[in-house]
Amino acid sequence: MAEVRSVLQRCDPALLDPCGDSEQPDCADAGRMVLYLTDSRRVQKVLWRQLFVLDSMMSLLEGLESAQQLMTQPCPPQPEGRPCGRWKALKLSSRSGVEETETLLRTLEDKIQQIHNKRHTLTQLVKKLNNKKQQSAQLRESLQKSQNTLQSCDCQLTQLRAESEAAHDRLISWQRLRDELQAYISAEQEVMQINLLSINQSELCVELRPRPSSDQSSNELEPLKVLVTWSRDDRFRLQVNEGTAGLVEDCMSGRRSELSAALLEVMQCYMGQFELLSEIKGLRSSFAIDWRPAQRLLVYLKTALLVCYLEVEKGYPSSGRARLLSVQRDRQPVDMSGLKPYISNPSLTDWLVFLCSSPLI
Repeated sequence: MAEVRSVLQRCDPALLDPCGDSEQPDCADAGRMVLYLTDSRRVQKVLWRQLFVLDSMMSLLEGLESAQQLMTQPCPPQPEGRPCGRWKALKLSSRSGVEETETLLRTLEDKIQQIHNKRHTLTQLVKKLNNKKQQSAQLRESLQKSQNTLQSCDCQLTQLRAESEAAHDRLISWQRLRDELQAYISAEQEVMQINLLSINQSELCVELRPRPSSDQSSNELEPLKVLVTWSRDDRFRLQVNEGTAGLVEDCMSGRRSELSAALLEVMQCYMGQFELLSEIKGLRSSFAIDWRPAQRLLVYLKTALLVCYLEVEKGYPSSGRARLLSVQRDRQPVDMSGLKPYISNPSLTDWLVFLCSSPLI
């Protein structure tokens, strides 16, 4: 029964459902009907053969004239093309056709399966192709945006390049102007005798370099550092370096417009004491001295225990004078009644030469 249904399924599936979309026949009844028809066909084949033999015998008997002729007549030849042989040939041909049909059906099933597989593969490829198309469209859109951005950047780069060239030209002009101003500043500083050290929003540090006259050029003064600070109320405060305190007024203040005059006053005061500073500078190479400008006091260390103190009055050497203030030996005062040079108005040099060679101390 399964082979019958398989053959019907391969040949014509419609035969399995003769009622179309109506109710399905009973499979058991159909199986019994097939068995009945097969048995009936087998019985009919047997009866057909018996009838064929009976017909042959009757035809033979009708042609005989006596019983003696039946016994003497030879057996009739075997008829050519017997139905049984043809039936077997047809059966074999049918069986080979069925086998060939089954082989073709299996080949067809394989090809159908291959077609289904290829169809599935083709469907997947179509999906991938659609995805690739979407990605391509997105990439094309991104490429267009990138090209627009690149064009915008090119425009900006061209503009920046033009601005850079203009700025470079201005920079070259400013550098030339700076060089010219630097030359002017150098020349001005040579004339003004002022050197700018540092500057910020609230402080200005300058260095005064006074030049002595031609007859004093052998003893040039050291530069004088001055710090200027100013406040928001348009006022300044000028402070002189501690190393020169006492020689000039160490702290001055006033309005910002008076700063130039204050610097000039400091320089003039510094120049006015050039002789004192030159003399002290020369004495340092011969005597162990220490100059204290705040107290205007010169300390002479004759020995490790003997110290002499000399006071320098303002206006020295033109209007002031130098005098011996005290002498201490091991920090104890020494009698100075006989300590005086043989000059009426001795200078610092005279005092130091006298004290260095005096046997009284």
